[in-house]
Amino acid sequence: MNIADKLSHNLQVSPAVVGQIITLLDEGATIPFIARYRKEVTGNLDDQVLRSFAEQLENLRALEARRADVLRLLGEQGITDDAVLKAVTRAESLTRIEDLYRPFRPKRKTRASVAKALGLGDLAEMIWQQKALFSEINRAAAAKIAVTPELESTQAAIDGALDIIAEQLADDPAIRASLRALIWREGLIVAKAKKKEDSVYRQYYAYTEPLKRIADHRVLAIDRGEREAFLAVSLEVIPEAALELIEQRTIRPQSSCRELILKALSDAWKRLIEPSLSNEIRSELTSRAQEKAITVFAENLRSLLMVPPVRGRTILGLDPGYRNGCKMAVVNPTGLMLQTGVIYPTTSAFKLTEASEALDRLYTRYTFDLIVIGNGTASRETEQFARGWIADSGKKVQCLVVSEAGASIYSASPLAAAEFPELDVNVRSAVSIARRVQDPLAELVKIDPQSIGVGQYQHDMNQKRLAGSLGGVVESCVNEVGVDLNTASPSLLGYVAGITPALAKSIVEYRESKGAFTSRKQLLQVPRLGPKAFEQAAGFLRIPGAADPLDNTSVHPESYAKVQKLAKLLKSSINPDLADKARQQDVAALAGQLEIGEFTLADILETLARPGRDPRDDLAQPILDQAILDIKDLQPGMVVQGVVRNVADFGAFVDLGLHQDGLVHVSELADHFVRDPQTVVKIGQAVNVRVISVDIERKRIALSMKGL
Repeated sequence: MNIADKLSHNLQVSPAVVGQIITLLDEGATIPFIARYRKEVTGNLDDQVLRSFAEQLENLRALEARRADVLRLLGEQGITDDAVLKAVTRAESLTRIEDLYRPFRPKRKTRASVAKALGLGDLAEMIWQQKALFSEINRAAAAKIAVTPELESTQAAIDGALDIIAEQLADDPAIRASLRALIWREGLIVAKAKKKEDSVYRQYYAYTEPLKRIADHRVLAIDRGEREAFLAVSLEVIPEAALELIEQRTIRPQSSCRELILKALSDAWKRLIEPSLSNEIRSELTSRAQEKAITVFAENLRSLLMVPPVRGRTILGLDPGYRNGCKMAVVNPTGLMLQTGVIYPTTSAFKLTEASEALDRLYTRYTFDLIVIGNGTASRETEQFARGWIADSGKKVQCLVVSEAGASIYSASPLAAAEFPELDVNVRSAVSIARRVQDPLAELVKIDPQSIGVGQYQHDMNQKRLAGSLGGVVESCVNEVGVDLNTASPSLLGYVAGITPALAKSIVEYRESKGAFTSRKQLLQVPRLGPKAFEQAAGFLRIPGAADPLDNTSVHPESYAKVQKLAKLLKSSINPDLADKARQQDVAALAGQLEIGEFTLADILETLARPGRDPRDDLAQPILDQAILDIKDLQPGMVVQGVVRNVADFGAFVDLGLHQDGLVHVSELADHFVRDPQTVVKIGQAVNVRVISVDIERKRIALSMKGL
């Protein structure tokens, strides 16, 4: 199989482009760099397509490696059957290769291997040919008994021969492929209660659903219920259908050994094939469900990271709590921590007064204009206190409740300890809560993506696969937005294309010892940062106030000379006017004069026209300002505003300003049929929702967006 041809077919890209992308990847080019600065090579493929390309390339190379390994192993065993070797060579999936190799794979001791060791292979072949009469088979079996003391009877000899046939049937690639298709087509997934106690898995205590219809989130729920020993799970298919399928492929017309072969194939199905294929198919089912969940998680994470920053505000961050109090942190518009403290607004009237006085003092000193409250324990009471203080004081301050997912993890991390060594762990979370509104991307990159709380069943995923996917999302967002070289944290720099965590640390150490960077070229003076890393990273790093204005744009240093040539041609300085003048020209001819591609020129002109543009600023910036403070305030039919906090494949969770998010089921997202919730809502989006029902005891809120 030609990998380039396969990729060309899968992605509908020319073989020439495929070859060039493979070369770039093999040379160490990063996806963000290729997507942004090699558009002429890729035909302007975006980074998501290129990530899919890289994944498929890795998978296809792994497939080829396994194919070569199997062919080598077959050769070492002296297998020269041309049909087998050609089938392995032409196989287009790992499953097919493993099916073909299965009959030749060395096995541990089995009933069939014991029978072969007793010399029953000839008797098995005699039965398999289906020509001998039963009396002839009995005589052959008796002859085996005479020379093999271990065999106690003719029936034992025949049973041993049937064990050999059963294993042959179980290893037959065509039979396995047909039965696999049968199970996928007609199989059922069955879950039963394993414990009598009530649990969140109660709906699966007597559950049956066709395999081909089961939703991915139900697969993951059933898997977890099985792992936690609440459920017993199995795949079921009508045995007669499976046996008939095997029979059609094995029993010959006018077979004289029909009954014996039927016995062998029934044994093969029950003992060998059904358990093996059930495990394989359940693994595939789980893998598919996990891939969908990872995709949903990645889309949610991207939406969260690309929420527009709240700029130019001094913010009071509050991390609510009961016993340990409500932690406070004031940060200035650049994210600098100004003051921290702890108040206890939920314990007594006296403490409530003290808390109000503390806010008065903070406001007098810093004039904060936004209070940001984490949505964890005591969030409702803290918001009630904050809104009461705003109303009583008459201050022009807004109040916003945000997800605090991951804040406690960040607070206890070595990164937070290095950033705020003088602060108590509990207070650091308040700083994080405030900063994640000022610049969600810069703050959330400090937290392990799996801990940000925008996925479903994330702890059940293949952690390596999940981390790789989410890391790619963070990398994509960071490089799309760009990074201020002189203020970025090591965490943020570590996601810049070509910059490893070690290099990020070196950049910060250089910055701290030598002072702020004044040009991109200075990066080459950073220890261990060579030309390749510079090539990959430079275009994504910004230096506000640099002597060369291009150092604060997404124009890559490799194109500086082209921009200068453009300015000379059009008799203009490097500013937005240059872009306007260039767009009045024949852009294709201009690109030819500059000896650059049209895609590259278009990007340069867009950058010059909107210097300092942050792509997040083009998105809506929801601010939740909701008067509902208690689940008891909600009534069916009420229409309220909320913010989408999480999107799953079964619906969207909406924050109404309460401790509990409400669920808009996928069937309630729109007036039309919705297959994928991501096509209707995104994390951070402000939405109007209608309350359908409220279960106070179970703390569940059902919502609808239909007709709104």
